[in-house]
Amino acid sequence: MENFDITSFITIYVQPWLTNIIIAIAIFIIGKWVVKIVINLLAKTLARTKTDKILADFILSITRTFMMFMVIIAALSQLGVDTTSFIAIIGAAGLAIGLALQDSLQNFAAGVMIVIFKPFKTGDFIEAAGVVGTVEEVGIFTSNLKTGDNKLIIVPNGQILNSPITNYSAKPTRRVDMVFGIGYDDDLKQAKTILEKLVAEDTRVLAKPASTVAISELADSSVNFIVRPWVKADDYWAVMWDMNEKVKLAFDKADISIPYPQMDINLTEQKQ
Repeated sequence: MENFDITSFITIYVQPWLTNIIIAIAIFIIGKWVVKIVINLLAKTLARTKTDKILADFILSITRTFMMFMVIIAALSQLGVDTTSFIAIIGAAGLAIGLALQDSLQNFAAGVMIVIFKPFKTGDFIEAAGVVGTVEEVGIFTSNLKTGDNKLIIVPNGQILNSPITNYSAKPTRRVDMVFGIGYDDDLKQAKTILEKLVAEDTRVLAKPASTVAISELADSSVNFIVRPWVKADDYWAVMWDMNEKVKLAFDKADISIPYPQMDINLTEQKQ
């Protein structure tokens, strides 16, 4: 039996293996350092361009994950690992996870679209997916809405993006649409004068666009006036509620009736 040559063994087998390990570690450390520098530069660039925080965090996270994955693949390749099979396994696992999390991925994609195109933002009062409320938070998977009675509703972003979105806060002004009915026997011109006076006296009503006070319908039991003043979006509900009260009090004072639905029932006596 030949003598075991430790020097040759180290030179032929151990030294190349150790060299590959050292190079692989160096690739990992340097690569991690490069990733950190790239992520810091990217973060500063996104901050300078005033990119939305949620979108910025998403971009940074995806970029960091992808770059670290490439660094790990490079380090494993240096150790002689068959990265082709490794990548194929990860791809197959990713596909399986993607199919299992199809709804979540849809919400994720919808969240990215909302952040990019901004159909609404935090603080907006919106109606979407059958829900009405103030947006408290726009997340990657869900958005939080607060209702008028202070309930928190968490809505999946996929449902929001796939439904019509009404953003009541998107414009600085809104038109308040109101209808007031008077009886056919009441003074038409007097009622119109009262309505115009109440609109003109309200300091919250904007001069432009001009308000509208006009007869909209000769209904079954009433003559209906439309009253449409323009106000700042924040004053919408206050003006509507105040105007309803003022019109009722003014009509009562002027003896102008506000009809309500009535039904006449005629009874006839049937002879035996």
